[in-house]
Amino acid sequence: MARIFNNIFVRGLTGAVGDQFVIRKTRYGQTIIANKPMFDENREFTEAQLAQQKAFREAINYAKKAKTQPLYVNLAKGTNSSSYNIAVADWFGQPEVMEIDPSNWKGEVGQEIRLKAQDNVTVTRVNVAIRGDAGVIEEGEAVQSETDGLLWIYKPQTATSPTARLHIDAYAHDLPGNMGELHLQVN
Repeated sequence: MARIFNNIFVRGLTGAVGDQFVIRKTRYGQTIIANKPMFDENREFTEAQLAQQKAFREAINYAKKAKTQPLYVNLAKGTNSSSYNIAVADWFGQPEVMEIDPSNWKGEVGQEIRLKAQDNVTVTRVNVAIRGDAGVIEEGEAVQSETDGLLWIYKPQTATSPTARLHIDAYAHDLPGNMGELHLQVN
């Protein structure tokens, strides 16, 4: 693919030239000339291709509505991406809970369980559930640290036995509603 900057021969040209190539201009004024894509009229898509097309349609629908959100607008400033592009990428990006650290928690009320979570744009919330053999003991929302954007703190409100076999489940969420999770067995 050739890229042309301010050339008098192609200045202002856009569109297709026969079945040979297409000329288009980016929103930054760059002219791009590329081979014209060719598609077989009788092509059939695989299940994976159809699933990806469906996912992309959903991402586009999300981005059309979300592109005016201040977070996306601010992230796009000073980059070659638009808020729309960032919203599409965020729809496809899944948040990740990277770590659950219960080392400061001994089963007492108010002690900290520290979690680390990240996303390609932002993690909007992290939910925590503490489970025992009989089921959920408590669940709630962690609070993001003011000093470290990856760190979230959860302070349990229910005392538990230090000898009990417990599980901590953490769920990170992003703006489009994607969720990543991590589970840890304690004791």
